[in-house]
Amino acid sequence: MKKIIFSLVMILVLGIISACGADSQGEEASTNSDEGKPTITFGVAPWTTTVPPTKVAGLILEDMGYTVEETKADVGGVFTGLSRGDLDVFMDSWMPMHENYFEKYSDSIEDTAVSYPEAETGWVVPTYMEDINSISDIGGNEDIFDNKYYGIEEGASATKTSKELIKAYGLDMEHVASSEGGMLAQASRLMKQEEPVVFFGWRPHTMFNKYDLKVLEDDKGFFETSSVHVVTNNNLKDKAPEAYEFLSNWSIPIDDVEEMIVKIEEGADETEVAQEWIDNNQEKVNKMIGE
Repeated sequence: MKKIIFSLVMILVLGIISACGADSQGEEASTNSDEGKPTITFGVAPWTTTVPPTKVAGLILEDMGYTVEETKADVGGVFTGLSRGDLDVFMDSWMPMHENYFEKYSDSIEDTAVSYPEAETGWVVPTYMEDINSISDIGGNEDIFDNKYYGIEEGASATKTSKELIKAYGLDMEHVASSEGGMLAQASRLMKQEEPVVFFGWRPHTMFNKYDLKVLEDDKGFFETSSVHVVTNNNLKDKAPEAYEFLSNWSIPIDDVEEMIVKIEEGADETEVAQEWIDNNQEKVNKMIGE
């Protein structure tokens, strides 16, 4: 009887020891998982140009072991989020258009890389408006446009610049602010009827693929040829040094961005389009991540 009791006690003791060992291993595994790479949060402005670079960079970072999140906001909200550290990266900053944000948040954000140079931007009209080739040509002809210029959202730098432009050129024009989609829907409706229309345009964008457009000459220099930059919060280099190094090496051809935008607007999945670009440009990707 004593042997039976002793055996039962030993089994109980061994069970307790085994359970403690399992708990210890579980705690160790949990600790190890907590030591993974941090989450990288991208700011996403409501523009078609923002999507391809964000998706491509996000997929590459996920392959590097990071968790990636996206937060949608207008451009003012994106820069505010970057300055507070709520956001880590913005892939679609247009310079010099966004210089005011860099001046405002110079202590907390960094111009990290040039995504692509020579992105044309400004007021555009359809090419069938043969007599309107510059913004100055609009002066005295505002009525043919129903005294309306169509722009993007109210918080965008381009909106502020366009309002200043209207004053500087002395134009009798109302600035009609809308989303990118709303602006293009109105412009498209008028162009289908070959009516006069002037609105904000930029490249890369499918508007230049879908319509025959021309960018108006701007003698006063409100809109210059832009370059598109990657912006990061200053803490990213310490928070995620490998991610920061990759983003500092980032670049992508403007033609590739435009091609991806077209595919997405035609119904292709955003992530699949981005992965296709990665698969077709692996040598460039390896160079950006330092391999």
